[in-house]
Amino acid sequence: VLGLLVWSLIAATTYHLHAAYGWVMFVSLFFWILTLLFLVTYLLQLHQKFYMVPWPLVLMISNAVATVLYLTAFVTCAAAVQPTSWRQWDYNRRAAASFFACVTMITYGVSTFFSFRAWKGLGSNAATSQVTDHA
Repeated sequence: VLGLLVWSLIAATTYHLHAAYGWVMFVSLFFWILTLLFLVTYLLQLHQKFYMVPWPLVLMISNAVATVLYLTAFVTCAAAVQPTSWRQWDYNRRAAASFFACVTMITYGVSTFFSFRAWKGLGSNAATSQVTDHA
């Protein structure tokens, strides 16, 4: 939802006149589509059919790359906002897009942390941690 807000707010402005917003559009739209693909993969339980793919590692790498690229998109978007714009609604939308790009970057960062824990197996529950191999 946050990525959708970023690219829809930028798309509602005259972003094609500024090259910086093209980068923000690319990052937000690419990771929005990629996140939707991961969501559909997990909802349809396709990750269980493709068991040879290390899904926790794939998610961790994807989230880490999204965090770094959203950091660049946030900085680019925030630096390109001009308060003396001749179109006030463009200024408001671009400022809101900068805010939501920052929130999306933080969200992907938190998701990277939890993906790392899942990849390392640090998030095991009480039932699996009580099992021992003493036979």
